[in-house]
Amino acid sequence: MVKSPAIPPDPGSLSPAVMAGLIDHTLLKPEAVAARFEELCDEAARYRFATVCVNPAWVRFCAERLQGSGIGLCSVVGFPLGNITPEDKAAEARRAVGNGATEIDMVLHVGWLKSGFASLVLEDIARVVEASAPHAVKVILETCLLTEEEKIAACELARSAGAHFVKTSTGFGKGGATVEDIALMRRCVGEALGVKASGGIRDLPTALAMIAAGANRIGTSSGVTIIEEIKQLNS
Repeated sequence: MVKSPAIPPDPGSLSPAVMAGLIDHTLLKPEAVAARFEELCDEAARYRFATVCVNPAWVRFCAERLQGSGIGLCSVVGFPLGNITPEDKAAEARRAVGNGATEIDMVLHVGWLKSGFASLVLEDIARVVEASAPHAVKVILETCLLTEEEKIAACELARSAGAHFVKTSTGFGKGGATVEDIALMRRCVGEALGVKASGGIRDLPTALAMIAAGANRIGTSSGVTIIEEIKQLNS
């Protein structure tokens, strides 16, 4: 059971360590170079973020950099469009785990969902879950492209397929996480799954709003900024 953490009414009383443990420290820009990934991993080890989240080609590189740090390593799969076959997604996930990934963030096939191909969406997720076992799988819904009914259906399919989290966004779509979507997703999955807010979260107030709405993981490239904001409040 994955529970949403309680958020204190006074943000200044929130521990930097607690917040850091909710953050996937993310770098998915196609132009990012090796030195930036080294910095990402070093920041994650220093601030004790939950994971670093990277594209598959950088998983082995980051695994070597993070070795012995205790920091998780998340790889995206089918990113950012989700429009590859279930077999391809499963192979990508299996390869990422073999290269050192400890969590997988897969992109839902939005076109199949909108076409009403529920069985194909279910298979798509289930294959990645199987290929990634025993590691956690987060299903990226790309909520900016979905109706409310489709968001609910996606959450139900993710749960039925054995996923561990539902996630709002790739960060490459026309919109990112919203408080309303996080609240809806939390209502849909209850405490059975985690809820990850991602896309446009660049400061502490936004992160706190997402967590208060039901998120228990935050995907952001601004993790250092967020933790430093907490430290300033606590100083």
